[in-house]
Amino acid sequence: MTRKILISLILAGAGATACATAPAGENRYTADLDRLTADCRARGGVLTPNGSATTGRPELDYACRITGATRLGGS
Repeated sequence: MTRKILISLILAGAGATACATAPAGENRYTADLDRLTADCRARGGVLTPNGSATTGRPELDYACRITGATRLGGS
């Protein structure tokens, strides 16, 4: 019985520590979205919503639409 209580306390402590060290949801989403926006702009594009339901992961929620390109390829 004492062993079960001890194991429960250890697991509860580990779970609380994991929650405390996880990045904040909104701050993480915003940081990822800002990084994607900067990467897209560096490639000459505009980050646009993909039109489907929000997943909470900006790399799935948005697409980089490249603007001003006249053709693909090198020659």
